[in-house]
Amino acid sequence: MPRTMGLNVLTGVAAAILAIACILPTDHGIIATAKATGAENLAIPLPRPRPVIRVPRPRLGSFPGQTRLMEFESAPFPYDGKHPVTGQPFFNVFYDGRFGRRGARGQVYWENDTYTDPRVLLHIPKGFDIRKPAVIVVFFHGHGARIDRDVRDRQQVAAQITRSDANAVLVAPQFAVDAADSSPGAFWEPGFFDEFLSEASEQFALMLGQPKMVRTFFRMPIVFVSYSGGFVPTAWALRLGHIKDRLRGIVLMDSLYGELEHFEKWILSNRRGFFISGYLGSTRARNLELKKDLTDKGIPISGSLEGEIKPGSVVFIAGHAEDSHRDYVTQAWTADPIADILNRLPAFHQ
Repeated sequence: MPRTMGLNVLTGVAAAILAIACILPTDHGIIATAKATGAENLAIPLPRPRPVIRVPRPRLGSFPGQTRLMEFESAPFPYDGKHPVTGQPFFNVFYDGRFGRRGARGQVYWENDTYTDPRVLLHIPKGFDIRKPAVIVVFFHGHGARIDRDVRDRQQVAAQITRSDANAVLVAPQFAVDAADSSPGAFWEPGFFDEFLSEASEQFALMLGQPKMVRTFFRMPIVFVSYSGGFVPTAWALRLGHIKDRLRGIVLMDSLYGELEHFEKWILSNRRGFFISGYLGSTRARNLELKKDLTDKGIPISGSLEGEIKPGSVVFIAGHAEDSHRDYVTQAWTADPIADILNRLPAFHQ
């Protein structure tokens, strides 16, 4: 074939391709705009854009539930300050290069073994709905406890919230690990408990997949639940936390070993909040003492839970001889007593 004929054929093919390129839609990334002359008139396919993969957030009201153990910057421990009552350093023993603290019974608890765990137990139950009225349960554990082995597993605190009808979440800080020590640690410091609640609010919002909801959690009402030796950090959080408008109630579970004046002051000055103290033999005397003081001041007292818990309710529930202090969080005046309390607060039902 002659050279000129070959060039004419190629020119005709290029022209045809150019004509097709001009009429095909170019906004789908299939055909590039052809240039004016020569072999550059050939169409150049563009790569298809990669699809954007979006991970959907959990639908509000259909949360699957989640429980976590997380290290907090604002946890009560580690703590290396002073005891606010005695003014003495918290660690009052130094031996063989280690710091420790002598307990009430003379035993020494070493810093690294007992006072360095910054973990906090967080729980959001299945079906939690941030759009509805909700409540934060703050649980203060007792002596000889770990928040995973005892609070979560043995005492079933997170599971009780799930089994309740409440739109509630749980936060439970670790205090002294496996020790007969009620020290509140950093909760002794003014404003520190507020920082703790703020960090918990941030973590709840992230767990829920709704980080913008942190302010909702931070304004959420609170219920304190204290078991056994947890009465001391409960009282200090009550004294130093800026939670007057948020704290709806206090539940002491065989926990009134002391700090009576602080609980009494709160009851007298917060008649919209409820106070419930269930007790066995070891805390009976102090419960009867507080009960008498409140009765003398004209505060109505009840001896059992009947129906809904009303604002201003003050209830002292005596246990039975066969009741166990160790099992009181799961079997008190009823099975799953924390769930029972929440079920009696209709304002927070799911």
